[in-house]
Amino acid sequence: MKRRSIAVIGLLAVVVLFAFASCSRTNTNNNTTDDSSAAAKQAQEDILVGTLQVVVDESTLPLMKEQEEVFLAAYPNAKLNIIAKPEVFAVRELLGNNASVAILARTLNEEEAQYFEKRSITPRVFPVWTDGIVVVSNTKAADTSVTIAYLLDAMRGKRADGRKIVFDNINSSSFRQLQEIGKIEKVASSFIEAGDGAKGVLERVAASEDRIGILGFNEYRDLLTSFPNKNNIRILSVQNTLGDKADNKFYKPNQSTIAAGQYPLQRTFYVLNYQPNMGLGIGFSAFLTGDRGQRIVLKSGAVPATMPGREIIVRDNI
Repeated sequence: MKRRSIAVIGLLAVVVLFAFASCSRTNTNNNTTDDSSAAAKQAQEDILVGTLQVVVDESTLPLMKEQEEVFLAAYPNAKLNIIAKPEVFAVRELLGNNASVAILARTLNEEEAQYFEKRSITPRVFPVWTDGIVVVSNTKAADTSVTIAYLLDAMRGKRADGRKIVFDNINSSSFRQLQEIGKIEKVASSFIEAGDGAKGVLERVAASEDRIGILGFNEYRDLLTSFPNKNNIRILSVQNTLGDKADNKFYKPNQSTIAAGQYPLQRTFYVLNYQPNMGLGIGFSAFLTGDRGQRIVLKSGAVPATMPGREIIVRDNI
């Protein structure tokens, strides 16, 4: 009996040791797998590799689609998910963690920036281009120019001629900018309409002499190429009464008048990178502000933040 008891105890000891060894091996394997997965995930994300959520002011979408096409052709391991929204909603997408990079006509205000400060995220913000806010009317209307005071009076509800101002969206950057210029806390609805986007602005203006439209310069250029009633649309000259370069003269928006500061209704667009790590946001920001990205801006009709260089080859013999 004594020998049998000793044998049983020995067998139990072997089983326990085997079970312990198996558990240790399993834990080691799991740790190795977890470490490998983390390393693999980190290896999949880089400044030129990975997937990036980018929210953009919807007025910039034509230009941003061109930037996206060239960027992805150069860096096939990168993927951009572009979300186009009016400015108010674009900021909400950024604050709601639905995007980590934004293209906006303003930087975040103090209250909005505190959201990222609490998370110890330091933004990387750079200007990318400057364009204009276009004012258009029907070609049958007698006016060929407009003053900023006229537009602001309409937003205050102080108009007598009955013409209405059609904005692309009351949550857009163009609406916000005019509201800020006039220091208007509450906009009257008497002479203001929302055109359901930039195309809606052109459609309403083309159909009526009693409408003046306001939309982004880049959107206007993009839409006009295929707009069926473009012969009914006219760009109005705007009186330059803003800033240090105000001269009370009237100018139309183009690269020259925007670059010279003569066209008064202009805005600068920024890339706001709130990605917490050294990820694709850095690579895309560098592309937008670099030579290739700035050349795309120049081609679009906007004014680059940094003028791309031009190489001139001088030959001794022709």
